[in-house]
Amino acid sequence: MFPVTRMRRLRYHAGVRRLVAETTLSPANFVLPLFVRAGKELRRPIASMPPHCQLSPDVLAEEVRAAADLGLGGVILFGIPPVKDAVGSEALSEESIIVQAVRAAKKAAPDLPIITDICCCEYTDHGHCGRLGQSTGRMDVENDPTLELLARQAVVHARAGADIVAPSGMMDGMVGAIRRALDEAGFSHLPIMSYAAKYASAFYGPFREAAESAPQFGDRRSYQMDPAAAAGQALREIELDVAEGADIIMVKPALPYLDIIYQARERFPGVPLAAYNVSGEYSMVKAAAQLGWLDEHRVALECLIAIRRAGASIILTYWAKEIARRLQ
Repeated sequence: MFPVTRMRRLRYHAGVRRLVAETTLSPANFVLPLFVRAGKELRRPIASMPPHCQLSPDVLAEEVRAAADLGLGGVILFGIPPVKDAVGSEALSEESIIVQAVRAAKKAAPDLPIITDICCCEYTDHGHCGRLGQSTGRMDVENDPTLELLARQAVVHARAGADIVAPSGMMDGMVGAIRRALDEAGFSHLPIMSYAAKYASAFYGPFREAAESAPQFGDRRSYQMDPAAAAGQALREIELDVAEGADIIMVKPALPYLDIIYQARERFPGVPLAAYNVSGEYSMVKAAAQLGWLDEHRVALECLIAIRRAGASIILTYWAKEIARRLQ
């Protein structure tokens, strides 16, 4: 007869399991993504991401208050403008939908960190993350002209009251350009959360429906990272962003890239690390749960624990409110 092992004794009682757990979750670890569009009393369901909706600013304020009451770490806002054009002009407007959203969010919950996504894809009619130009006989995103657009967009969001700006376009030099622009505009105190290692992933489909930002031609593989790339490439991308002034670094998506999260935590121990548990990761579990194939709560909890165990201290997740209620 085999003796009972120490590991078995530590698993026997639920209270003991909680006592010795080395990976824990708190609502303060979570950032809730929210989608905002013009209108009033608008709550437009996102079919692929139930129960999430596109929200008008007044309804967004209610969601932000709920997030604050649950003790979430923050919210990140994505805007859907009424008009899109080739250069995403609406992103630079001092009265854009995201400016309205930030103001409504700060009024609703002044102490909750409000993060804004800095990118062009939500505002361009072609759905790409920057200004297009002709290169090598095809349409490509022009890196340097896009930097100017991103820098101006960040300043607009800062003036509206954003607490953190989060550039997501994977343009070379974007963090440095945004840092200089913020400093010159008097926002040297404002942190930058950089999507430092963002992959050209198939897991973004539901988000592109939610943000109405699917590319009208081609894809984003020429500027986002190749999923098959070695980890060293991701670490170099992160190192460049940290050198340019990123205060928080992010890996996106989360679950297929737990190895990258782990290595980023090991390589940059003093830099806060975020991971985006993206729409596809969320929606596939939702769909399986609706068919009765999975226990959604247990699977969601297991996914988020895995992300925390890999080393992320901040998790952007569509489960933020649901799991926060369970944790309470």
